[in-house]
Amino acid sequence: MLFNSSVFGLFFASGLVVWWSLRHCMRAINRKYAFCWSINGLILVIYLIFVSALFYCFWNPFYFFLLVWVAVIDFWIARSLDFSVSRRIRAVLLLVSLGNSLGILFFFKYGQFIAENWAYLVGAFDTSHSFWGQWLLPVGISFYTFQSVSYVVDVFNRELKAERKFFSYLLFLSFFPQLVAGPIVTAKSFLPQIRRPFSFVRIPILFAVFLILLGLFKKMVLADHLGETSDFVFLRPQEVSTKSLWVGMFAYSMQIYCDFSGYTDIAQGTALLFGFRLPENFRMPYLASGFSEFWTRWHISLSQWLKKYIYFSLGGNRIGTLFTYRNLFLVMAIGGLWHGASWNFVIWGSCHGILLIIERWSSQHFVDLSFFWLRPIRIFGTFILVSLLWVFFRSPNFATALCYLQGLFSKKEGFSLPYTYEMNFLYCFLVIAIGHIWGSFYFKDNKQLLVGFKKWENSLEKTLFFGVLASISLILIVLFSADSKPFVYFVF
Repeated sequence: MLFNSSVFGLFFASGLVVWWSLRHCMRAINRKYAFCWSINGLILVIYLIFVSALFYCFWNPFYFFLLVWVAVIDFWIARSLDFSVSRRIRAVLLLVSLGNSLGILFFFKYGQFIAENWAYLVGAFDTSHSFWGQWLLPVGISFYTFQSVSYVVDVFNRELKAERKFFSYLLFLSFFPQLVAGPIVTAKSFLPQIRRPFSFVRIPILFAVFLILLGLFKKMVLADHLGETSDFVFLRPQEVSTKSLWVGMFAYSMQIYCDFSGYTDIAQGTALLFGFRLPENFRMPYLASGFSEFWTRWHISLSQWLKKYIYFSLGGNRIGTLFTYRNLFLVMAIGGLWHGASWNFVIWGSCHGILLIIERWSSQHFVDLSFFWLRPIRIFGTFILVSLLWVFFRSPNFATALCYLQGLFSKKEGFSLPYTYEMNFLYCFLVIAIGHIWGSFYFKDNKQLLVGFKKWENSLEKTLFFGVLASISLILIVLFSADSKPFVYFVF
């Protein structure tokens, strides 16, 4: 069930109406008959779990039980960690939890990859019909396993008390807006919201609707049109001209941003209308003037997860310069592998790690380059390098990526992109560039946007004006949308 489908629209609208009707009825019954508030909350949590399970089961019902299994194991291990005093027992419990969560992740996501590489090394058997080929990758497995791992580690480190209600923990892992493609939510931020979600009067409805419409526009109008251009080039890199290769590369660079950030916008808006707030995941990343800044703007929830649970666990920058460089490289290589079972992803992440090391080393040994008049040049350079690395991310294998990169830096003849694709790329590029520039002046993050929309909600005239704009925007999205494509990050 895709966010940009009519089926999801019907599912979301009906689920939202029942949710708020149920909350209203439970509150009225509780006032009249003095029912226990805990029963009230349990019914609401179970309803949201049911809605999330229904959403997930549209892909594969069996794999929802896999999520429940992870929730059951980590819930009871976390409770045991809370009561246990022995360091050895706590360490064993943590290892069991990590072995279960990461074992499931490795089995489904990396089993085939490991088998193929092992077979290549020893030449022992043919993996074309291997055991792992019979299993589909469970949707969202990379996201909910990381959430569960972070929860258990926080409880182990005494940073968080273990959740006492299993259904609350299950909802934390399965909440449907962010279940499939994030953002990665921490237990510290989400579990308190389950105990006390927003009341209807506190929900910034205009802001939520704006986020949903913005996400739909990014996905259906920008990302899907750019996807037609990038797909045309990446499917035949050896046949198209150098100019078309550059256009295809930049098209994919913007496609993956609009696609993934569009999903996040819709997830945030959807969650808000249910009374929950999800973390910001993108902050105009192509305005970054360096790679360290880029990773504070791109996939923010993953960057923070890797920093806290891997970079700091390896020692961070406390041990020494060489160990700091090693940690940066390992973290980014692991981050690349998290995206998929392919050496291309490892290369992509490793290259980001190398560039982070170079950037850190140069800032320590050369003149500071953070002068304001150099910032446009640094932004342009960062965007070019990031786009070049996306070639590894998009290409199906290393040979294709190498062929593509060779074509970029040679005067290669070949057929050009169709005129329609070139114009779509140009229009989308201008819209994204204007959006980044305008946003950098007026809205640095979602908090500033939220403040602006709260002011609008206090004015009836502005609210009605927003309603007219939203209606027009929805019509334009439908009229100018391209052929629907799955979200890029669904496969991760």
